[in-house]
Amino acid sequence: MITKQATKKITRFDAKLPVAQKELFERAASIGGYRSMTEFIFQSATEKAKKLIDEEHSLFASERDRVLFFKTLMNPPKPNKALKEAGKAHKRLLMSK
Repeated sequence: MITKQATKKITRFDAKLPVAQKELFERAASIGGYRSMTEFIFQSATEKAKKLIDEEHSLFASERDRVLFFKTLMNPPKPNKALKEAGKAHKRLLMSK
């Protein structure tokens, strides 16, 4: 999250982009009432960044949940009896169609 302290410090960000993309951004900035293409790009990128971060936080309630999820994903437990039976039942269902 961007803090007031972080917004006081200024840094430079340069990017090269295709002419068509620049024209697209300039047109969108004009239509949207932005003061400049830069303001439009930074506002859009900030909104997207916040959305992505919020989505990640909503997926995992805590850092512990995130770690547990990825550990389990990378090292899944062996299937138990109930899961094996469910797999067999699913296979029978598919075969009967």
